[in-house]
Amino acid sequence: MQRFSGLSLIRRGLTGQRGWQPQWRQAEPKAAYDAIIVGGGGHGLGAAFYLAKEHGLTRVAVVEKGWIGGGNTGRNTTIIRSNYLFDESAALYDHSVQLWEGLSQVLNYNVMFSQRGVMMLAHTVHDVQVSQRHVHANRANGVDNEWLTPEEARAICPLLQTDDIRYPVLGAAFQRRGGTARHDAVAWGFARAANALGVDIIENCEVTGIRRDSHGAACGIETTRGFISAPRIGVSAAGHSSVIMKMAGVELPIESYPLQALVSEPVKPIFPCVVMSNTIHAYISQSDKGEMVIGAGTDAYTSYTQRGGLHISRHAIEAICELFPMFRRLRMMRNWGGIVDVTPDRSPIIAKTPVPGLYVNCGWGTGGFKATPGAAHLLAWTIARDAPHPINAPFTIERFRDGNLIDEAAAAAVAH
Repeated sequence: MQRFSGLSLIRRGLTGQRGWQPQWRQAEPKAAYDAIIVGGGGHGLGAAFYLAKEHGLTRVAVVEKGWIGGGNTGRNTTIIRSNYLFDESAALYDHSVQLWEGLSQVLNYNVMFSQRGVMMLAHTVHDVQVSQRHVHANRANGVDNEWLTPEEARAICPLLQTDDIRYPVLGAAFQRRGGTARHDAVAWGFARAANALGVDIIENCEVTGIRRDSHGAACGIETTRGFISAPRIGVSAAGHSSVIMKMAGVELPIESYPLQALVSEPVKPIFPCVVMSNTIHAYISQSDKGEMVIGAGTDAYTSYTQRGGLHISRHAIEAICELFPMFRRLRMMRNWGGIVDVTPDRSPIIAKTPVPGLYVNCGWGTGGFKATPGAAHLLAWTIARDAPHPINAPFTIERFRDGNLIDEAAAAAVAH
């Protein structure tokens, strides 16, 4: 793995990057592997990395139909937090936050994790009651969260307008360990680290089928670059998970929706934390480049398009301008959309499937990026041991049949 001093990096940068080596090999698919991960986003690359690093499986392939990080990993607003309501969710998301806190060191790659804090606003009496319930539940689970008065919220985020608006701010929940990270750096960091451990990263290789043997177990994948054999297959394909799983005869209880975001022109550092409002369906933070990153709720209709209705973005901008009047003169530079897969209880699935040798990580809704290292770590554990880790054991497909739901619709923080 290449290591350069600061002066060496500057010198190389001034030469147009001549002599720099690719961060990972452009691997050709082999005939067989010990395990295959379908999906080259942060979750999939991370699972391959942990399979190699912690479980000794180095004959692993990551298969991606496009380019690394071109799906939801590169199409989100990069928010990280663990202030979910139920015990199972708190354990899952806080496991991820703990991994985020050391991820740059583990990968030897700066993922730009910034624990600037996440503030979730309350605008109604019902909001206040729900938010305070979250605060108490989080503290009971050892997850940091605190209740702020409007004055305390303004002290942390002076730009926040708390009164003289349609939905006055009555208080806020604040998780100081929450924050943001650089989404493409996460994908590249995991890809480089997995590659260094021998993992094959195969881009532009679309899965067209999942082959099962005479006993019904998964035994390989059909792709646009030929058949690849493996006794273990993990599917971590974000909004397309249901399409992939259907190839093996597994129906998932998820629906896929577009989710939009947009960014402003860059400005000097002015915004100290992440601010979210479930009531008015908008949230905002500032990127390291100075752009104001604005997110909205999901579209009203299911779709696999990576774009959404214009009125959704307009509604989000109106809400942000009401909460932060100073931003009304900012120019919006671009917007984009991703595909979120949503389960009936708004919690993910990280589990074995009814097909032996086939595993799935999906259903994250709007919470996928924040869970990246945790979900990857738990999927790798489940694949390697053919059994769930205690943290992801509750997040099965069968819970929808048995009624053991983990209803996190309120904690999701945006309408979906």
